[in-house]
Amino acid sequence: MPERFLSSEEYDEQAHRLYNEGDYDGALEMLKEGLSLYPNAVDLYVGLGYARLAREEYAWARRAFERATVLDPGHEDALVGLGEALLRFGERTEALRLFTTVASMGFDDDVELMLTMGRALYRAAMYSECRDIFAQAAASRPDSAEAAAALGYALHRLGDEIGAGRQIRRALRVDADLHEARVYLGHLLYDRGDWEGSLREFERVPPQEHWDPLAVWRLMELKRTLWHLEAGDPRLAPWERRLRELEDLNDPVDRLLAEVEARMGAGHPEGYFDPSQLELFDASGESGPIRVVRLSDGHLLRGDWGEIVRQMRDHAGFTHETLQQFMRRVAERWHEQEGVEIPFGDPRSFLRAAVEAGLVRLEVEE
Repeated sequence: MPERFLSSEEYDEQAHRLYNEGDYDGALEMLKEGLSLYPNAVDLYVGLGYARLAREEYAWARRAFERATVLDPGHEDALVGLGEALLRFGERTEALRLFTTVASMGFDDDVELMLTMGRALYRAAMYSECRDIFAQAAASRPDSAEAAAALGYALHRLGDEIGAGRQIRRALRVDADLHEARVYLGHLLYDRGDWEGSLREFERVPPQEHWDPLAVWRLMELKRTLWHLEAGDPRLAPWERRLRELEDLNDPVDRLLAEVEARMGAGHPEGYFDPSQLELFDASGESGPIRVVRLSDGHLLRGDWGEIVRQMRDHAGFTHETLQQFMRRVAERWHEQEGVEIPFGDPRSFLRAAVEAGLVRLEVEE
């Protein structure tokens, strides 16, 4: 007896399971097979769109979502997915219109859908707009720790540190195991100069739940300073081990591809181009002489001035910042902690001043 065909719902369920397991290729093949049998199944097109988004195939994702909205103009997941795809092409006004339409359709109390829209706007650096969506989600679902935390992240991006801290603490009262929010709070307290509070928050996250190398490095730095620990102290061992694991996960091929994408602006709307990448080259287009700089944690960085600053930024876990933003923030922190003025207009003057102040050490200069 021949095997029966799966229904479109079964194809959707199996693809969804593969997607949640991170098997985007498997999910894509399952959805394609389902659509060959059920070419008008809206949910399969929606799933196809999200699988394409996960694979960063934005043009194909847009096409899948557009097909879904043709079949069902009021399908909320299709509209949200299409909005997310449009943001990848810089079509912000149309994306925001789609998100507003979905919220006005009565889905403003659907916390998962609202978070999906808000996170898409956050990734597009539309912080005021995502704050409004997160605020709606947090107000309609006060029991959602993720909504409160997301609102806190958006407020921090908008410069409201007090409001950000309040919302993140609210999230942790709802769910004390929301580790991402606790690490974020630790960074807020660290940047504010509350060392004890920062260490307390970082420590409440188990080592294996830490995924931010900067947080682990700061935790160890605070332990050494506040607890007067010497190098090799066994109390630092779990954190040193975790930091090594996280550094091993930072694949050099991924870094290279990310750097190429950042320089070429590939896959990003015009507003995403990082002009600070031009600082990696001099006027002739040639990179400068190679140098080696040792950070305060002993980490060695090698390259020209611009490359070393980029490596400092990546090592600190702030790859989302431009080099200019990173240098400014670090210079301000050094001023608060060490009382020294560090220029941040270009990598060369930034690092030269840091070396002269003893904040980093120049090991080799060719």
